[in-house]
Amino acid sequence: MNKININALIQVLGMAGVIGSLIFVGLEMQQSQRIALAAQQQARMEVFVEAMNTFSETGVSYQAYLEQGGRNSKTETLTTNFTHQLWWIHENDYLQYRLGLMDESIWEAKLRAIKISYNSLNEESCILAKRIWETRRVMLDDNLVELVESLPNDCP
Repeated sequence: MNKININALIQVLGMAGVIGSLIFVGLEMQQSQRIALAAQQQARMEVFVEAMNTFSETGVSYQAYLEQGGRNSKTETLTTNFTHQLWWIHENDYLQYRLGLMDESIWEAKLRAIKISYNSLNEESCILAKRIWETRRVMLDDNLVELVESLPNDCP
């Protein structure tokens, strides 16, 4: 009888050890995911810093660029290239979101940026935005294309 109790106790302790190990592994995985999310955000920020450096190198104020909606003829090349760059970034963001590597609040902000890239900020630059979209859509993930084309088309 005493031997059965010792065996049962050993089994219970062994199971408790396994459960404790699994909890520890789960916590470690959760921490690793947070670190991966932070690293992804850092990488996205570095892309935008590089884009900002492009504006600086060409002597264009990013603030003026935004306020003019890319309508300045001196910055049309910059506007076109920047918009193409944004579509690569949007595709990467969409993939990260689908893989669960992006928080919902970050994705919602990214989706607002996608809407702006798709429709632009004003009527004049909307034509260029649609030309770029038509060029890029065939090179993008089909699911992203479907999502973008489900957005309201605010161009005239």
